[in-house]
Amino acid sequence: MQEKRGWFDKKENLTLFLRIFYGSLVLLLVLDLFVEKHSVFGFDGAPSFSAVYGFISCVLLVLIAKILRMLLMKDEDYYDK
Repeated sequence: MQEKRGWFDKKENLTLFLRIFYGSLVLLLVLDLFVEKHSVFGFDGAPSFSAVYGFISCVLLVLIAKILRMLLMKDEDYYDK
């Protein structure tokens, strides 16, 4: 029995998707230059501040989760005892 292939299994479809994805990212970065920002602290009005802040926050959450996993992880047979 042959396994059903998905849309992203074809290289040309994946390439098309990535081009559209990266193109939309560039478009959003350019449009961000023309949007009026209502900054409260001054530095939050910088171009692409929200994107950079969101990326750094996400990376920090992953790193904190890795540390918490080491601290809170139980043995594999913890409940079998």
